[in-house]
Amino acid sequence: MTRTVLISGASIAGPALAFWLHRHGFRPVVVERAPAIRAGGYPIDVRAGAVEVVQRMGLLPAVREAHVDTQRGRFVDARGRVIARITPDEFTGSPEGRDVELPRGDLARLLHQRTRDDVEYLFDDTITGLDQRENGVHVTFGKASPRTVDLVIGADGLHSTVRALAFGPESDYRHDLGFAFAGFSLDPAAVAGRKLEQEFVAHNTPGRMAAVYAVRGQQRLTGMLAFSTPPGFAVDPRDLAGQRDVVAAAFRAGGWEVPGLVAAMRTAEDFFFDTVSQIRMPRWSTGRVALVGDAAHAPALLSGQGTSLALIGAYVLAGELAAAEGDPAAAFAAYERALRPFVERNQQLATSGGATLIPRTRTALWLRNRVLAVLPHLGPAKRLFTGRVDEAARSFPLPDYPSPVADVA
Repeated sequence: MTRTVLISGASIAGPALAFWLHRHGFRPVVVERAPAIRAGGYPIDVRAGAVEVVQRMGLLPAVREAHVDTQRGRFVDARGRVIARITPDEFTGSPEGRDVELPRGDLARLLHQRTRDDVEYLFDDTITGLDQRENGVHVTFGKASPRTVDLVIGADGLHSTVRALAFGPESDYRHDLGFAFAGFSLDPAAVAGRKLEQEFVAHNTPGRMAAVYAVRGQQRLTGMLAFSTPPGFAVDPRDLAGQRDVVAAAFRAGGWEVPGLVAAMRTAEDFFFDTVSQIRMPRWSTGRVALVGDAAHAPALLSGQGTSLALIGAYVLAGELAAAEGDPAAAFAAYERALRPFVERNQQLATSGGATLIPRTRTALWLRNRVLAVLPHLGPAKRLFTGRVDEAARSFPLPDYPSPVADVA
């Protein structure tokens, strides 16, 4: 019997889950708060098993075509003098050419294009209520008429609506790692000096990092301003002006190109602000409702693994639902048994990510800079410093699930 699965969220995990559910004979429906697929966004990484998931979807050629192919990174002092040069592969420990980096919006667009002919999408709407019943889940929406579905999956990110409705307030599960960040696009003229191309440049002071990212094929740069935060730090998520003020205050005394970045942040139309946080839950499901991707287990920006976990989690969740013939109790338990050790290992990466990207003290910053400066000269020994990300990414052997639909070419 065909089962209807309502998925909240049309970024990465949601469309990927819809693809695999359709392959397994389910009827997925995706509801998305935004009026369309969100374009742009900072570059994200697809690593190891997630590359294989994309390949099994038939999307790997298109994903590699969108690869931004970052060539180099520079860490500079307050006067723009180079402290260390490093390649992205040296930074993560991944073999050159295996992983893929592309703008988040490009991956979301490719996933939507791959699924839009087979999946019902409800844009510019959101779930407002969930009522679990014996025969399904009665769902109400902000705009669409209510409907009853067999299962509901929250793939709606760190601030998941489905999680709040089915499991309780976000504060019960969100663990802040002591940092916040702002992302935005800016005109290259805002950054003085030579033209940037396929590279990132970062400047640190204790507890602060300002960075610009030049992405291949994009006219504008991507900027980031990240800073350490005290315990209990909070900013009203609806108050964009207040968020901009907080970021500007944190970088009031910045050197390098910080004044230009702050000015660009002030007026950027695509300004985004959030804390660096993880979601840690004792269970990812309740009855006929489950979570996937950041909604279930956001590993935090500092891990570099959020997108890969979303793609792999969507693949595993759909596969276990198919293996259990739609039985939610059996499928959700198997999904969690398979994935939780992998998720927790990757979440641990973020605990050291802050020390690498945003050292909090002058001593820690000095030590980080010395390590980065010698890293390119260490040969195979560099994996002692950089191999954790790659090893964690490769620690989950992707299972095979039978599918009633012919394999993707």
